[in-house]
Amino acid sequence: MKFRRKVTEDPLDDDLVTDLDGDEAGAATGAGPIDAEDLDSTDGRVDLGALLLLPVEGTELQLQVDEASGAVQSVMFAGPEGALELKVFAAPRNGDLWNEVRPQIAADLGKRGGTATEREGRFGTELVCQMPVTLPDGQPGLQPSRVIGINGSRWLLRATLLGRPAVEPDAGTAFEDALTTVAVRRGAHAMPVGDPLALSLPPDARRNG
Repeated sequence: MKFRRKVTEDPLDDDLVTDLDGDEAGAATGAGPIDAEDLDSTDGRVDLGALLLLPVEGTELQLQVDEASGAVQSVMFAGPEGALELKVFAAPRNGDLWNEVRPQIAADLGKRGGTATEREGRFGTELVCQMPVTLPDGQPGLQPSRVIGINGSRWLLRATLLGRPAVEPDAGTAFEDALTTVAVRRGAHAMPVGDPLALSLPPDARRNG
């Protein structure tokens, strides 16, 4: 797989964004997300440390990198009509961390002037959110999103849908299919519940410009 890495300004925060544009695309719907140790093969997957991902046709794989530390904070599949952001966290064995943190996410949005309502989706209870933002022309606006939480074996995968899939759930089918192919590499080491699992750049990624 060939990668292209470039640094641009992300509209949501001041971190760097690294674009990884793969020339292999298309992924069959799987039964995941699953543990990476249960994979028969990692061929064709992008190894990002805690996440091993198959490319999604018609999207770019973008890594959001903290400018100060250089740490990868999140992964995003970005397409012409929307995006899917992925983060993964340590969770208790056989626990339900998503049920615990969902009200916290809603409360935090409320404090920031936004709203979050629950709906039942393909992966269970998810949040439909509206977040106040400043538009490129300086005017106030609202950014819609859908937040999906999936409990795994000692991990929680949090997926955020942006753009059209956030307001038209049927438009997010391809991204939801991509979620079923995600593999999580949790590792055997102990971690505090809620800490993010470490993501990393692929070894053959390169910076443009």
